[in-house]
Amino acid sequence: MAGFANNEFVKLLGKQGILIAFVLFMVVFTIADTKFISVDNVLSVVRSSAILGVMAIGVTFVVISGNLDLSVGSMMSFSTIVVLDLHDKIGPLMAIPLMFLMTLALGALIGFLVGYLKLNSLIVTLGMLSAIHGLTLTYSGGKNMDIADKSGTWFSVFGQGDIIGIPVPIILFALLASLLGILLAKTPFGRKVYAVGGNATAATFSGIPRARTVFLCYLISAFCVATAGLIQASRSLGSQNTVGQGLELEVLAAVILGGASLLGGSGTVFKTLIGVLMLGFIQNGLLLMGLPFYVQFVITWGIIILAVWLDISIKRGRFFASV
Repeated sequence: MAGFANNEFVKLLGKQGILIAFVLFMVVFTIADTKFISVDNVLSVVRSSAILGVMAIGVTFVVISGNLDLSVGSMMSFSTIVVLDLHDKIGPLMAIPLMFLMTLALGALIGFLVGYLKLNSLIVTLGMLSAIHGLTLTYSGGKNMDIADKSGTWFSVFGQGDIIGIPVPIILFALLASLLGILLAKTPFGRKVYAVGGNATAATFSGIPRARTVFLCYLISAFCVATAGLIQASRSLGSQNTVGQGLELEVLAAVILGGASLLGGSGTVFKTLIGVLMLGFIQNGLLLMGLPFYVQFVITWGIIILAVWLDISIKRGRFFASV
């Protein structure tokens, strides 16, 4: 047992376990219901997972850098409410960039506190979760937000449009994943993110600017949240001021399920996408099988625990901690 890390199967599990699990889930649910793998159902699942996926891409950078971001759910609520409110006041052409700037300002604040002041990311983002929620309620006056003329605005294209039959949310999701995936895997900045998350002290002595790297990771996360807020607002052209509440846990679950270590230094955008899609297809498959929607929470919890356990087991070389 102690020497299992030398086993080729375990090595494969450590590197490609998420892909193997994803294929197995797809096969099981397809056997249970052939509608599961239909084009319409697949597009529907991917489209509904786009908002979660866009946010998870940004959080992947934060987690790989050795930090957490629990503020993304309330930040998404803020960006959604702001862009909907500004849409009627100044028009969508001005509302969208202004919303992005306001959301990036929140990300910059978190990045400054965690990166430059070196405060604990869990404490900072947990506090910001409540603070941004309060800011959203204050901004909206505690009311939900709706666009006045829903039939006469091009703003709906981001959430409801399609290009050659492919929903725009999926296209935005794919484009962002491709660009940020390349940034993380193929650029000097990406290598700095891995270095800071793997060993912050060693990275600092190597001349890598830890504070700036962490700061930029939170900016990337905030940009992704603003994009998710744009899609959410455009999809329904109205929103509750708590629309993002609880999403931070689903986002973190997708990132962990995709193989990013909570200890930092490991993970990829591609595997995060697999984690997002796995959560989406599991929920969809359970519903097609006729199981109550709340069952998905229990099963998702079990999958996350299993993923974290395997991650830690592979790193320490044994399934169970030594007594």
